[in-house]
Amino acid sequence: MLLELEKRKQPSRSMLYLTPVIAVLLTMFTGGVIFTLLGYDGFAAVWKIFVSPAIDIGKWTDLGIKAAPLILIATGLSIGFRANVWNIGAEGQYVMGGLAATGVALATWHLEGIWILPLMCLGGIVGGMLYAGIPAFLKTRLNVNEILSSLMLTYAAIQLLYYLMRGPWKDPDGFNFPQTRLFNDSQMLPEVAGTYIHIGVPLAFVIAIAVWYVLSRTVFGFEIRVVGAAPEAARYGGFNKKRTVWFSLFAAGGLAGLAGTFEVAGPFGQMVPQFPTGYGFTAIIVAFLGRLHPIGVILAGIILAISYVGGEIAQTTIGLPSAATGVFQAMMLFFLLATDILVNYRLRIGSLSKGTAA
Repeated sequence: MLLELEKRKQPSRSMLYLTPVIAVLLTMFTGGVIFTLLGYDGFAAVWKIFVSPAIDIGKWTDLGIKAAPLILIATGLSIGFRANVWNIGAEGQYVMGGLAATGVALATWHLEGIWILPLMCLGGIVGGMLYAGIPAFLKTRLNVNEILSSLMLTYAAIQLLYYLMRGPWKDPDGFNFPQTRLFNDSQMLPEVAGTYIHIGVPLAFVIAIAVWYVLSRTVFGFEIRVVGAAPEAARYGGFNKKRTVWFSLFAAGGLAGLAGTFEVAGPFGQMVPQFPTGYGFTAIIVAFLGRLHPIGVILAGIILAISYVGGEIAQTTIGLPSAATGVFQAMMLFFLLATDILVNYRLRIGSLSKGTAA
């Protein structure tokens, strides 16, 4: 018996949008079984991770703070992925954005004024864009694979962070801890209406909606979609592929850099070696779970934020290891890709003799 995949002539559009839901449900069920076999109360863990944060109003502020960087980074990645530009190094661009904003903060540490925070945001965006510009240059000039170049640059960014924390940027009054000075009030994001939610959270949602408008309602957005879906048609139509590569990477880098700025000027309040949080890598799951659509990315970002917050709850209440969150996120991506295959291909049972003869 031989299993074969036969491409469907017309994949079901409704199933295409249902697969993220199916992937989440399969992740919850499989995760419950696996953690039960490992000796934990597996399905209680699933409840704590995926349900408790959503129904506990007190956790909604945490969800917003966790979702904002994921939505920003994943929205930028979605632009590139739609154009077949596979930027895997958003984590490095996120770190470089945070470092650029920190550089502005340290340079203006003795100053106050409402202009400082916008300058930090601008620095973070430019930092992320310039770092994403390296794989764009290598791709358009030397045809270097952007997957490898952007991924390797991530580790270079993290090493630069460690160097700055232990050397030039170390707080002289910080008892030799590898961290910068605490930012002053002019360098911190203001909170919204007396809550713990900083202004970057609603901005992330607004930016994602603005990107949806650009992609779906403008000629430039149409160009990006055509370059990704039909390269030959794009070339025939006179669309510039190199320009699309540059724009895609600049957009992803800029948004990742802005996410880094929001984090360093929000929850962290300074730069520390623990700044690389994996948001850049998790955002890849968010982008695909959201079907590379900015509105879908918002929903997927909230789901992944639930898993982060729920993972912390499960860790403290039932002793689930901190790595459990990563396991659930990895399973979610696996099931999403698996169900995608079944949507686009029909599984057929062929004969072994036919396969051998071929």
